[in-house]
Amino acid sequence: MIVVIDFGSQFNQLIARRVREHNVYCQVEPSDISISRIKALNPKGIILSGGPSSIYEKDSPSIDKSLFDLGVPVLGICYGMHYMVHVLGGTIQQARKKEYGFAMLQIKADSPLFKDMPSTFQCWMSHGDSAGILPSGFEITASTKNTDIAAVAHHGKQFYGLQFHPEVEHSVNGALMIKHFLFDVCGCEKNWTMASFSDGAIAQIKEAVGDKKVIMGLSGGVDSSVAATLIHKAIGKNLYCIFVDNGLLRHNEKAQLEKRLVANLDMNIQFVDASQIFLDALKGVTDPESKRKIIGNLFIQVFDAEAKKIPGAAFLGQGTLYPDIIESKSAFGGPTSIIKSHHNVGGLPEKMKLKLIEPLQLLFKDEVRKLGKTLGLPEDLIWRQPFPGPGLAIRIMGDITPRRLDILKQTDTILLEEIRNAGFYRKLWQSFAVLLPIKSVGVMGDKRTFANCVAIRAVTSNDAMTADWARLPHELLGKISNRIINEVDDINRVVYDITSKPPGTIEWE
Repeated sequence: MIVVIDFGSQFNQLIARRVREHNVYCQVEPSDISISRIKALNPKGIILSGGPSSIYEKDSPSIDKSLFDLGVPVLGICYGMHYMVHVLGGTIQQARKKEYGFAMLQIKADSPLFKDMPSTFQCWMSHGDSAGILPSGFEITASTKNTDIAAVAHHGKQFYGLQFHPEVEHSVNGALMIKHFLFDVCGCEKNWTMASFSDGAIAQIKEAVGDKKVIMGLSGGVDSSVAATLIHKAIGKNLYCIFVDNGLLRHNEKAQLEKRLVANLDMNIQFVDASQIFLDALKGVTDPESKRKIIGNLFIQVFDAEAKKIPGAAFLGQGTLYPDIIESKSAFGGPTSIIKSHHNVGGLPEKMKLKLIEPLQLLFKDEVRKLGKTLGLPEDLIWRQPFPGPGLAIRIMGDITPRRLDILKQTDTILLEEIRNAGFYRKLWQSFAVLLPIKSVGVMGDKRTFANCVAIRAVTSNDAMTADWARLPHELLGKISNRIINEVDDINRVVYDITSKPPGTIEWE
């Protein structure tokens, strides 16, 4: 395995993804991890991530410098390179010119990272500091016009540093550099596959649970379905699934999910209709975070009440993914700005006294889909687009009423029908409609209208950490708009969201 030390970079999950793309297991660990823990993990190599801090700032992230005495190859990226240079006796200084975006990298000396590469190619920079004096034994291996020390190497100790970010797609040959580090420097083997992960996870669940019972909230989405299938393969009928209908599902979704889950997943599944409870609690609530917290708390209450009907339950299964954990708390344990709260990460009542089973917590969404295929789940379930836990509540901007829910359900049905018919459903990460809290003037049948406005959101992504708005054909957008306005009462305007993530998020709330 490879250990990535998280110094706060927005790209540290990209580093993990780039490693796993080469079928090598990778784990992101906080910078306060102990050396004994690193030794126990027995990594073949260590990657130090970038980060927003300057090495000389008070409380800038750091790690025990005895890391460099483990005899393990180390690759430092941006801030990670600065830290390596600094603690090994070199100096870091403010760059004479900040460098953000594209730069041309000029290879200056041999390095295994640059094997079989041209002498000049594009890389992607994002830094305000740079290395000044290098520690003993290091040499400069690459430069750019603005940065003399853009890459360094200590060949004897197998320490390497890159000022730029090889993990981002903008860095030409970046993925190849990581590949060289994994196989030419660290000597890794390609043994990280979903089949091996499945076998290991099932064995771990069997050992942890034994003959006890596990209860799990099942939504019908790919995450919870794959997690439930994995747990079910480990413990069989000792898994008890609970599906809570919060009244915020899409049109006819409950019936479709019930048919799909019962038909394809031979499990104990209890369906609970709690729609009126949720709608009553959300009446008059317009703040997005308040909506999420109300729905999350109510879900736990309803789930807890149902769980009490299952005697002897000792574990709670969840389909938590890596991005859920990253967005809900700091990767290295400190204070952070919560992007949005996830009802499946934290917040569980202590009175439940259940131990967590989260078999997918180190996987990205595309890996979960690969795992679902390995487990034999049907294609329509594996490729179901992500649907938020709070459901349509966070796609209705403003007050949630039965009428507004009905408008959005009809709109969403038309949108997904046309997306599927045009062959775009599996090409998109998500496609959905948002009911806006405004009305606009229109003309329909020679009469003035003052009706609702909906926004269409369609994005492409690999893991939801970043996303780009989808360039759907104008003809398709026109057809979607025409159908919505003609078939859904009280809508007279349709707009298309062309915001990427960042700066926006995928969902509007």
